Amino acid sequence: GWREAVAAAAGALQAGGLVAVPTDTVYGVACLAQDSAAVRSIYSLKGRNGAKPLAICLGDVERLYRYCHVNVPDELLRDLLPGPVTLVLQRSEELNKDLNPFTSLVGVRIPDHPFMRDLARTCSGPLALTSANISSHGSTLTVLEFQDLWPQLSLVIDGGPIGDIQSPECRLGSTVVDLSVSGKFSIIRPGCALTPTVDILKKKYGLVPESS
Repeated sequence: GWREAVAAAAGALQAGGLVAVPTDTVYGVACLAQDSAAVRSIYSLKGRNGAKPLAICLGDVERLYRYCHVNVPDELLRDLLPGPVTLVLQRSEELNKDLNPFTSLVGVRIPDHPFMRDLARTCSGPLALTSANISSHGSTLTVLEFQDLWPQLSLVIDGGPIGDIQSPECRLGSTVVDLSVSGKFSIIRPGCALTPTVDILKKKYGLVPESS
């Protein structure tokens, strides 16, 4: 089951498809970040305006250095990743220029979910990852909640319900934090891990909120 599912998902992605995947926060839709046609497909699937950036998803912290310019300690990355946090950093030249062409930044996710990490490790480049819902609709915790998207997906990986379906907190998605300015951080989306994330950034690493 598991290995076959990872292989099937990787095959669908390599063929330019969109795959629905479970993560550690909500269900997502992934494609190959370096495949410009697939990136366009993800935007049309979500009915999303092209100025809203997609995050990239990797399997391991080490791979982040290839696609981002990192100006924080490696230990800080490892304190937050893998986990329900998206770190926004300066993008490197390695990243597909058609992915978020309007910004020099990119959000990076390493979900604390064994399937996602295996899938990301199996694919050669980064995955582009967004929530499995129509833009401005609520995020989804089961595959049935986004069944209107199924016809446009190459594959749906059902990892069962994620978190507590009754809890609004479970639908908040990852905490998005901008670390692109040295010594500072700014919270772009509070998400589900705000307090522990801010505690680590402030107390352990002495970063200050960008507004201050």
